[in-house]
Amino acid sequence: MTHKDDYQPAYSQPISPSAPMWLTPEERQAGINKNLKVAAHRFLCPNCGKEFSLFQSRAVACKYCPKAASRCPNVRCPYCDSEFPINGFVVPDGNRQDQRVMNDYTDEVFNRWADTYNRR
Repeated sequence: MTHKDDYQPAYSQPISPSAPMWLTPEERQAGINKNLKVAAHRFLCPNCGKEFSLFQSRAVACKYCPKAASRCPNVRCPYCDSEFPINGFVVPDGNRQDQRVMNDYTDEVFNRWADTYNRR
């Protein structure tokens, strides 16, 4: 029997947005899709041990980087500023299509936000 404080979530498991993924009816109704679930998934930084998501990486650590909105192949920890390839960290290793899908998705989300608040 494990104590509730001993529970460790499954971090740093790459997820493919093209793989079958269960979405609850409530998630579908709220407009949540597979790309959003992958971008919001929490990963554990191998360097500092803190958790972050692809969204946090792009919104905080990559905010002023010119490569952030141009399909950058990396993800950066917002806590220690370490950089890791998206392939093998966010999406399964060697899956360039998944990498492109996630880059395009996060770029679209942040560009839409910037357009909404006239920040581009």
